[in-house]
Amino acid sequence: MTVALFGGSFDPPHVGHEMIVDEAIKALHVEKIFVVPTFLNPFKGEFSAPAVLRYEWLCEMFKDNPKVEVLDFEVRQKRQVPSIETVKFIIKRYKPKKIYLIIGADNFAKLHLWKDYKELKSLVEFVIAPRDDIITPKELKKIKINANISSSELREDFNLSFIPRCIKNEVEEFYTRKTMKKRIENIVNLLNEKKAEDIQSFDMSSKDYFVDSVVIATTLGERHGLALLDYLKGELKGEGEKFLNIDESSDWVILDMGDILVHLMSPEYRLRYNIEEFLSEYKSPEN
Repeated sequence: MTVALFGGSFDPPHVGHEMIVDEAIKALHVEKIFVVPTFLNPFKGEFSAPAVLRYEWLCEMFKDNPKVEVLDFEVRQKRQVPSIETVKFIIKRYKPKKIYLIIGADNFAKLHLWKDYKELKSLVEFVIAPRDDIITPKELKKIKINANISSSELREDFNLSFIPRCIKNEVEEFYTRKTMKKRIENIVNLLNEKKAEDIQSFDMSSKDYFVDSVVIATTLGERHGLALLDYLKGELKGEGEKFLNIDESSDWVILDMGDILVHLMSPEYRLRYNIEEFLSEYKSPEN
């Protein structure tokens, strides 16, 4: 049996991955292609979507293709897994006569750094998936596709047109939520830097509130509140955030960012209006 192994973070999976798999099946004449999501890429320090979720997305993407098997081998290890381990697992379980290992052209330059590279090279034949017109040795097999799509770039500038329809809603929901979390963390960190006190954030996305998130912080006085306002405006505008409206007073500053509301309140106003209790107990009108 001739097989191909296509591993990666798939964070998120996209149509470029589908194109690579489809073309590999045709061009390499394999009987099976193993798609293997990493738990954590050996050359990266973190992931965005959890490994189990990425595995489930891939299973949904390829469920109707009998020549594709999504392996959870690396996911189950719950650690960084070098390709040599996955290859040996496939050899032991499936006993293939030949294994093609598909790698992106951008990874080719790092190939010599892979664990047990010489042994890996003796067990597989490398196949290059072209990327960004990167030049690779002519003698290597290549999959002829035109799919310069980067998962990392998709996360930064999310474009749903590159996400397969069968997982589009789930992927959008996850990364939208993830992006909101990072934005809130950024606001909280900025407020911490300038000595705001008792900073709290509230996720209102499931409560049919007029914004998705609310951040509340206590100021040390009027000057401090205005200084916090100026600092947030300067830092957040530089990161692409927009302010729809800003209400200023000596005791209470409100920044309306469309989907996030920030309250900067004096201790007296914070105690008097107790907004956190209102937000915690808020229920959708229909409830």
